Amino acid sequence: MKEFPNVYPKEKKALYRLLKVRVQGMIDGVPYITANLANVSALLNEALDDINWVGFYLMGEERLILGPFQGRAACVEIPLGKGVCGTAAAKDEIVVVENVHEFPGHIACDSASNSEIVVPLHRDGRVVGVLDIDSPVFGRFDKEDKEGLLQVAELLDGIILPCYDKRNT
Repeated sequence: MKEFPNVYPKEKKALYRLLKVRVQGMIDGVPYITANLANVSALLNEALDDINWVGFYLMGEERLILGPFQGRAACVEIPLGKGVCGTAAAKDEIVVVENVHEFPGHIACDSASNSEIVVPLHRDGRVVGVLDIDSPVFGRFDKEDKEGLLQVAELLDGIILPCYDKRNT
């Protein structure tokens, strides 16, 4: 059987519309949290240009715990309020950083990363994790990325359990 490479639109609005459809199709009817997050991180890694890490951190007790990801080995635990991920989780807001080297308390898991976006994930109205994406390009993430990734994250809202929940498989 002949395989065809996936081709993704260069225009961001079209790209995120496609990603939203693909993510919805991946997770519909799949009850396995780890499998869903692994597939979503693989899809985003394949589809987004100029990134070097994409993955998830799940809420533990007062800290984020590394979940499924694509990229170099990463920090396993991040305290709430620390680094870009911990700040996004503690404030429950999307954080876009044009230059991570200027972000107070930045946690450098990969020295090649220069910009970052972190999107909180929710269940029952509370933060249960974050989607984290790093880029070697300064200023890589813009308003369209913020809006598009929020839509992708909203598809995951409600399916993720906190890391310390035994049902999180």
